[in-house]
Amino acid sequence: MVTAEQVRAWLDDYVAAWRSYDRAAIVALFTDDVAHSYHPYDEPIRGAEAVADSWLENQDEPGSWEASYEPTLIAGNEVIVTGESRYTDGEVFSNLWQLEFADDGRCSRFVEWFILHPQD
Repeated sequence: MVTAEQVRAWLDDYVAAWRSYDRAAIVALFTDDVAHSYHPYDEPIRGAEAVADSWLENQDEPGSWEASYEPTLIAGNEVIVTGESRYTDGEVFSNLWQLEFADDGRCSRFVEWFILHPQD
């Protein structure tokens, strides 16, 4: 059973890995057999190395974003996370993530749902 503190620590590590684009930091977030989907209808990317490849192929410019996420619901090893990603170009995304954690604290399933806020 994962705790709120463990999830918050994982989220901090997630943001740090996103900020640094350090391959080892990205891989460390996920199990070797993780199923990772950027959209709920996508065929998942499988494996931590493949997730790292995806992140590294589609990098955000350094300093171009801020992000804040919090666990909203925890049921055993399954977690719902909500938050926002704000970009310097004015884009703001509301995020909802469905996560499942292995007993070692790495994420074994990641499904992302996001909505772009309307821009004036």
